[in-house]
Amino acid sequence: MPKTTDPALLGRLSALFAARDRDDMAPTVRALLDVLAEHPDDPHVLYEVGGAYDTAGEEETAAGYYERALEAGLDDDTLRRCLLQYGSTLRNLGRFAESLAVLDRARALFPASESIRVWHALSLHAAGRSDAAVAELMEVAADGIRTPDLQRYEAAIRGNAAYLRSLDA
Repeated sequence: MPKTTDPALLGRLSALFAARDRDDMAPTVRALLDVLAEHPDDPHVLYEVGGAYDTAGEEETAAGYYERALEAGLDDDTLRRCLLQYGSTLRNLGRFAESLAVLDRARALFPASESIRVWHALSLHAAGRSDAAVAELMEVAADGIRTPDLQRYEAAIRGNAAYLRSLDA
């Protein structure tokens, strides 16, 4: 059973997330570690610390926090985001089978999530399953892309798309 995070704490986490600078994550990481010292077992705090390390490019550290957040208990949209980000982190670490397993779980729990489907396609591609990846992306496109769920990850999607295009050059 997921622990219920105090609404005031959720507001504090949201404010830290909104104030982050993706080019300099050190202040956000420090601030979140301070919150973690106060709430060491809170799943939402663990998730946000993982996300901050992930954005800072410290994927190995991020993975540990995502694992702890999942063990501590997340639900609803925070669970969806944590599974997506953890699956993506595993892909970045070259742990493709684990990435696909996490994203398969996410797809089963959140079948309507376009962002999970896109990251699943990226992991398929990374695992050498390009035909399946293209098929999945085509299905996402056919189903309609311009949703708030997917727009949350628009910058990362465009970055990964540019990387894939560079492979074809």
